Order: sequence, then structure tokens, then C-alpha cells
Amino acid sequence: MTLNLRLTGRSRFVLLLVLIIIMMISCKRDFDKPENPPLITNDEEIITTFSITFQDSSSIQPEQTFRFMDIDGDGGNPPNVFDTIRLQSHSVYFASILLLNETLFPVDTISNEVLNEGVNHLFCFNHTGVSLEIIRTDTDGNYEIGLASKWTTNEVGEGFVTITLRHQPGIKNGSCDPGDTDIEISFPYIIN
Repeated sequence: MTLNLRLTGRSRFVLLLVLIIIMMISCKRDFDKPENPPLITNDEEIITTFSITFQDSSSIQPEQTFRFMDIDGDGGNPPNVFDTIRLQSHSVYFASILLLNETLFPVDTISNEVLNEGVNHLFCFNHTGVSLEIIRTDTDGNYEIGLASKWTTNEVGEGFVTITLRHQPGIKNGSCDPGDTDIEISFPYIIN
């Protein structure tokens, strides 16, 4: 059987247009569902201000806040503020940490992200000098976080306390070993 089709110029154009449309439809990718979805990454946050606020357990002393502030970030100029933590001997304090990125407007409260992603974050406390006990008091449901902590002071003296925020996505096990450091500050402290 032989098929003889005589196409005019206009018919050829319409046929060509239909073929192009069919090819475009058949080759169209579903962009709503990519074959390889992009990896979700947690870009390192800029932390310009680290504040730790203490309230003594008896509520006799006024609340105290000590800060480390470096507005231009790591490197560059020296910190704008670098306080010495001053606490009373033989006392118990409840402490809370606030992290800010003040390079943005409005200011970004990084500690909210740390709390929301608590399963990926852990504050570690190490000190040298006089006896000081620090216990993390908040959890992600399984492991401590450290945005909230209890500090117990003993004798008069001084030293340094290093506070490190560890980023531990998918590897948090309650220890400070795994992960990367988001921020680390060594505050001098004085116990009166």
C-alpha cells in the first residue's frame, strides 16, 4: 500500500509545528521533582556576639550579663567587648547563652537556630583555675544542648572557662569529640 500525501507550504508548516510541539512535550523534564535533589547544607553562621547571663539561685544578686562582641567577625579588628565573668564564691547560678549575628538587619538570633536544631548542637565547657562545676540543664530530648546551664562556684580565685559550640549534624552522641566548632570563646573569670 502506498501513501501519497501532497503537502502544501502551509500544511508542511503546520505539520512541522505539531512535530516540534510533540518533541518538546515528550522531552520536557519534571522540574518540580528533580532526579537528584540538591543537598541541604547548614552554612556556617556568623556569630558576632556571645552573651552569657547569670542569675544566682537565691535571686538575691541582680542578673549579670557578660559578653564577647566582635562586630567585624573573625580576624580584622580586635573584639569590641570581651568581658571577664565575675561570680560570688560558694554560690549556684543559672546561666543562659545568647548568640547574635549583628551584621544583619534585623539582628539574627543564632541561639534560636541552635535551640531549633538542638539535635545537631552541643555546648562544651572546660575551665582551668579554681574549682567550678558546670552542668548543662537543657536537652534535645536525648542529649544535652548547653544553652542553659548551672554553675556552682567554690573557693575564691580565678581562671579561664572555654565555651565551645560544637556542630554535630547526624553524629551527636553527648560528647564534645565529634563535629566542627561553630564558636569558641575563652572567658577569663574571677570568683570573689
